[in-house]
Amino acid sequence: MDEPVRVEPREGFWRLVLDRADRLNAFDRPMHGALAAALDRAAADRDCRAVLLTGAGRGFCAGQDLAAVEGEVDLGRLLAQTWNPLVRRLRELPVPTVAAVNGIAAGAGVALALACDLVLAAKSARFFMAFAKLALIPDAGASWHLPRLVGPARARALALLGDPLPAEEAERTGLIWRAVEDATLEAEAEAVAARLAQGPTAALVATRRLLEESWSRSLEEHLEEEARLQGELGRASDYAEGVRAFLEKRPARFGARP
Repeated sequence: MDEPVRVEPREGFWRLVLDRADRLNAFDRPMHGALAAALDRAAADRDCRAVLLTGAGRGFCAGQDLAAVEGEVDLGRLLAQTWNPLVRRLRELPVPTVAAVNGIAAGAGVALALACDLVLAAKSARFFMAFAKLALIPDAGASWHLPRLVGPARARALALLGDPLPAEEAERTGLIWRAVEDATLEAEAEAVAARLAQGPTAALVATRRLLEESWSRSLEEHLEEEARLQGELGRASDYAEGVRAFLEKRPARFGARP
């Protein structure tokens, strides 16, 4: 039986491919287990300094496979056991993450992409917040990410109306970072992942956390946290290398991943 998630190590990063193309890469429990295991392996591999997540076939991810949960009584328990741990894994991964949305992203599939640090999408891709059509709320972190990325007015429209959002519009409104030509998506996403893999991993991950936590702090509290983190990073070897590279006008060669 084919694995539902393909693991493809590259130089400095891992490419993870959701591979249930016949179901638009919708998730069942085996797929959740496979992706969780792949992310754990990436986190444990010191040679992996970034993760690129994409989908096989014509879709990125259609969210939850509804056929796999038909008759499920407690959808909250399903979230607690599957999607919520997945989102936490992605947000707590000790390396930067990139999503390459190659086609339709629907429901929790949108949430999966938004849980990554950077999102690129093919111009033909669509983002579809399908929850209201099933009489459900946006979950898997979607209702948390949406207002932070696109603002409350657009977030309400996307969530309540459930209309598909084209990739170029998703870029314009700030839902994603970039929409690119379909033919170049894979190459551009891999180039971004490779660039992140060459960066100062600890500083990049600390930056991700600092930006997220800024929403829950006062300015004074945030200034103090910036100073604390900068003090830690300033004592690390990557900072010394970054300064030397800047003064010597050469690319920095950052050390091993923490």
